[in-house]
Amino acid sequence: MELNKLEVYKIARDLSEIAWNVYKEMKSEFRFSIGQQFIKAVDSIGANIAEGFGRYHYMDSVRFYYNARGSLWESKHWAELLLYERSLIPQAIYTTISEKLDTLGVKLNNFISSIKTKVPVATNNHEYTTKNMNIP
Repeated sequence: MELNKLEVYKIARDLSEIAWNVYKEMKSEFRFSIGQQFIKAVDSIGANIAEGFGRYHYMDSVRFYYNARGSLWESKHWAELLLYERSLIPQAIYTTISEKLDTLGVKLNNFISSIKTKVPVATNNHEYTTKNMNIP
């Protein structure tokens, strides 16, 4: 599989484009504070998915996917601040961002779960399982 065909990566890239358009429209006094925080958080989602995709070992990959999930939640935080506390984006833009973040959150969790099922763990009878790994 190619990274660009991975659905979670495509959604993250779409979010990055929306975030960039929001950032470009901000006045410079907001760009260099909340704007940079917002764009870094959103861009970090896709960057962590890409880095995880490039890792060899499953659990190494999952660590980056967890980082992507953390960046997703940080992005939600900044988007809410942009709308509710700072009134810097219109409701329609916030709704688009929020819906994409929610969709990506579900898909990213499912993607992480599917990766974790591929992690081989040797047991006494040489079968492989992930049941006793204590993976969150």
